[in-house]
Amino acid sequence: MADKAWRILVVGPSWVGDMVMAQSLFMTLKARHPHCYLAVVAPEWSQPILARMAEVDEIVPLAVGHGTLGLSARRAVARQLRGRFDEAIVLPRSWKSALVPFLARIPRRTGFLGEQRYGLLTQRRRLDKRVLDQTVKRFVSLGLPLEETVEGDFAIPSPRLRVDGDNLVELRLQHSLSSRPAIALMPGAEYGPAKQWPLDHFHRLAKKLVDEGFEIRVLGGPKDVMAGDEIVQGLAHAHNLCGKTRLADAVDLLADCRQVVTNDSGLMHVAAAVGSRIHAIYGSSSPSYTPPLTDNAVIHYLALSCSPCFKRTCPLGHTNCLNQLDVERLHKAVTGTTEYLEPPV
Repeated sequence: MADKAWRILVVGPSWVGDMVMAQSLFMTLKARHPHCYLAVVAPEWSQPILARMAEVDEIVPLAVGHGTLGLSARRAVARQLRGRFDEAIVLPRSWKSALVPFLARIPRRTGFLGEQRYGLLTQRRRLDKRVLDQTVKRFVSLGLPLEETVEGDFAIPSPRLRVDGDNLVELRLQHSLSSRPAIALMPGAEYGPAKQWPLDHFHRLAKKLVDEGFEIRVLGGPKDVMAGDEIVQGLAHAHNLCGKTRLADAVDLLADCRQVVTNDSGLMHVAAAVGSRIHAIYGSSSPSYTPPLTDNAVIHYLALSCSPCFKRTCPLGHTNCLNQLDVERLHKAVTGTTEYLEPPV
């Protein structure tokens, strides 16, 4: 591994937050093997995020829809990669995710056991969820010798995305953003409504903050446009940027925000990776499993007896884990009146 010609291929995950967390693995590999060449196989949407990671030497787009096999596309990518890499690390646990390194005939292929991948991987590891109790730990562990991961106490470097200052200037002009101190609100969560703080709560928080001299920026994808409209309705100095910005733009806009109020989402991890102060809201998910990877975060989690359930929608029909997380609590935390920390889980 000390050979500076050592070339590593990582098969990356399919979600925004997971791709950001994967940078902890990339940082670990570069720290251990400073001269290695690192390439990442990833969905095309993730290229803007990977382009902001200093550790990634090459991005290998895989034009396959989420949840689909896309065998011909995987074969085509494998042909392009054949003979170029010494090692592959497969982060997803699905059978199809291990196909590209196998078809590319990469001699060493490491990943967790899952979906009968015995013939596809050469270095198969069992996943002990008690030890590797966080997604990021699982990613980083695959880049370490097995004996170093047994106790689960290895270092986890925090992701750090590059910020494009010139692009930020253009965005501020394009969207008529003011010189007020900016706070970002992120109401989306791709997984489902059991991870989404009520829109009325977001709206009332936004109104309080605008009245106190802040600018509100609501960030999200095209699916979040209507949610953004509801949050900013009737408010001056509040901008619904959902669907109006690229993923790379979100990196720069979040870096420009003093604080961020967010559901447990992919953009939460982006905000953490640019150094914004995070107010992370957890409902059906657990802050122990996918926390923002930063010391500059406040966790808002009620830890009700029914949570975390990890369901897309509330199985009890009330979503009290989010509805009962009141606006005043978030307002006080954002304005520095009160500091709320994660309760025991």
